[in-house]
This record gives sequence, C-alpha cells and structure tokens, in this order.
Amino acid sequence: MSFEITKEYLEEIQQLIASKSNEHILNLLDEVHYADIAELVEELNFNDGLYLIKLLDSEKTSDVIAELDEDDREKILKELSAKEIAEEIDELDTDDAADIIAELPEEQKEEVISHLEDVEHAKEIVELLRYDDDTAGGLMAKELVKVNENWNVLTCVKEMRAQAEEVTRVHSIYVVDDNDILKGRLSLKDLLTTSTKTAIKDVFIKKVDSVTVNEEDEEVARIMQKYDLEAIPVVDEIGRLVGRITIDDIVDVIKEEAEKDYQMAAGLVEDVEADDTIWELTRARLPWLFLGLLGGVGAARIMGLFEGALEDNAILFMFTPLIAAMAGNVGVQSSAIIVQGLANDNLKGSISNRLLKEFSLALVNGAVLAVVLFAFTWIWQSDFNTALAISISLFAVIIVAGIIGTFIPLFLDKRGIDPAIATGPFITTSNDIFGILIYFWIAKLILGF
Repeated sequence: MSFEITKEYLEEIQQLIASKSNEHILNLLDEVHYADIAELVEELNFNDGLYLIKLLDSEKTSDVIAELDEDDREKILKELSAKEIAEEIDELDTDDAADIIAELPEEQKEEVISHLEDVEHAKEIVELLRYDDDTAGGLMAKELVKVNENWNVLTCVKEMRAQAEEVTRVHSIYVVDDNDILKGRLSLKDLLTTSTKTAIKDVFIKKVDSVTVNEEDEEVARIMQKYDLEAIPVVDEIGRLVGRITIDDIVDVIKEEAEKDYQMAAGLVEDVEADDTIWELTRARLPWLFLGLLGGVGAARIMGLFEGALEDNAILFMFTPLIAAMAGNVGVQSSAIIVQGLANDNLKGSISNRLLKEFSLALVNGAVLAVVLFAFTWIWQSDFNTALAISISLFAVIIVAGIIGTFIPLFLDKRGIDPAIATGPFITTSNDIFGILIYFWIAKLILGF
C-alpha cells in the first residue's frame, strides 16, 4: 500500500513537533521511505521541516535532502552548517553528493568538502564537479564493481565482496585491464558456474555498451532507452572506466527534458514553476506573448489592406477567426509530431520525404474539411462563389500550415537548435499571418474585389 500524507497525519506530525516528542516522531518515521519523508518535509512549514531534518539520522536525511525540490533544498541547506552538510554528504553516493555541493555558493563548497571525513569520497566528488551537468560525466556515480581480466574467479569474488559494500545496487560487473581500460562485462551466472581457478579473461563478455564522459545527457538517455539498460558504464577519452550511470538518473533527465519542451511549446522561454515570483513568471512568458502581439498586429494590418472588400463582403470577416484557428491548429499538430519524432529518434527518411508525406496528409484533411465548410456556407448564404472562396482558402491554408509546421522543426534540428521552440506561439503566430494573407488573396481572386 502506498504512503499517503493525509490532513490528519500532517496535523499529528505538527503536534508532535510542537510538543518536541522526538522519540514518538522517530518511531513514527522509522519505516517510512526517504522519498515519503521528503514529501512530508515539503508539506510542512519550513521550521517544522527543518526540525525533522535535524532530528533524524544523517543516514536517512541525506537521501531526504537529495530528494527534495531544488528550492526547498536550498532553503534547508542555508540553515545547516558546513559540518552538518558534510555529514549528510558523507552518506550519499558520489553523484547525488556532487549535485548537492554544486548548488552551494563557491566559498561554502570548499568548506563543506574540507569537512568530509572520507577523503577518497571527497576526491571522487571533486572529480565529478569538473563535468558539466548535462553530460555523462555530470550524471555518473563513481560507485561500481569492477574486476581485472587477469584475476581468476576466486580472487574476483573476494574483490567483489569488498567493493560491493560501497555500492547501493550492483547492476553490472565490469571487466578492466591493468590500466583500467574497459574490456567488457561479467555475467553473474558464468561467475557462479565456472571453476574458481578459471581466468576472468576466459569467461567475460566482450560486448558492452558505454558512453564517454562528454556525451550529452539526452544521448545517454536515448542509448539506455534503445537498449533497455538499467545502467551504463562511463569511460574517459582513452577508454578508462571512470563511473556508471543508473536508470534513476536517466528518468530525471527525461522528466526535465519533457518539462522543458512542454514549457517551450507553451511559450515559456525559461524553466519556471507555479510558485516562482511574478517577475520570474513575467520574464518567462512576456517574450512569446510579445511575439503573439506582433503576429496579431500583422494580421490586423493585412485585414486593413482589404478593408473596402470587407464592407462589401462582410461574410468574409465572420470566417476570419476560423481560418486563423485552423492554420494554427494544423501547424501545431504537424510540428508536435515532428518534435516528438526527433526527441525519440524514430524519425526516419529525408526532409523531402517527410514534407511529401505531410503534404499528402494535408491534402486529404484539407479536402474533407473544405467540402464540409463549402456545404455549410452555401446552405447558409446561398452564394456559390462566396462558399467556394472560403472553402478553397481553408484547403490552401491547411496545406501551407502543415508544410510550415513540418519544415520549421526539421530545419531547426538540422541547425542544432532545439526544435521544441517551433511549436506553440511561434508556429501559431506565423500560420495566423500566412493564413489571413492566403484567405484574402484567394477571396480576392474568386470574388473579384
């Protein structure tokens, strides 16, 4: 049964904190998972959450702090001394420890590192801090199990027992040579069924997927997703095994990328959350809203060029929102499919083939919708030419919008720009303008104004 923080449970914890019933609190939270305690800390007011962090043992609160939302973690860490932070860091795997230290002010980083009791742990954390956050080096942990190809099975088992004490989960056993160059991986089944005197180099599996320290995190996620990996080894520029990345880190990367793309598609230029300040939210939203304003002004200017025609053909004005909306909708649909395909790396074929396919799709959709609109307008207005002008305009607008929605994200991707910026306001605004222009141009040709 999943843990749930009810109103009654929250009130009980608050009352226990108020009465400083520490032993009762410890008993109540003894079997609670650290992720659930992190959620509890975020639900409590700041002082009560900090009280829990300081009350519980570092072995548990270290994971709680790593699990907290970044803003909440920053507030908590400000209230802890460098020594207290170091005590938490000492309990964490190197990747989580490096992530937390990276968030600290520069002068505090050195102070915290100087208080770490495990010197080897500190050295590994410092090494990880050298890598950019969005690379394999920034994602990896140093904790892993590796064996030398020149060992026999008996020596291998002894060494693995010692190494495994420092590793939370043993996903794979990696094989290296005397220079720590990654050679392959070892099957646990082969290890258990092979003579203790057999050399590891005679039984290990030479094929092993790996990534380099400078590989982008999105590419690491793609590789692990494609080959269904729970962990992947990381090597340096000369092939030495330096760490491993586990699936939990990749889930975080995928989640962050999805949130970023969603916000970008919605017209937010930077990462924001609902509880950010008004200034931060305004700064994130205003640029795209300004683009939308320019698009609206452009569309209004185009309509102004046909002001006289609108007076004589008022029915055209009534269908203007429909044309603009259909242009935006088709464009966003097309671009969303392309962006999704690019993100999942399952978009095959050339740009020309993709454009041809989208053109064919737009032809079918446009034809069906245009026939429906023609029938509706003709029955309503009893004017063949007007119905023809509006329906042909819709047909043309859908085709153009589909091509624009397909081409722009493909073009941006070829130029190394995140194609997610093509969706949302950008596509909608551009297609609004093109849609209005095409609409009145075709109407002018057919109705002769």
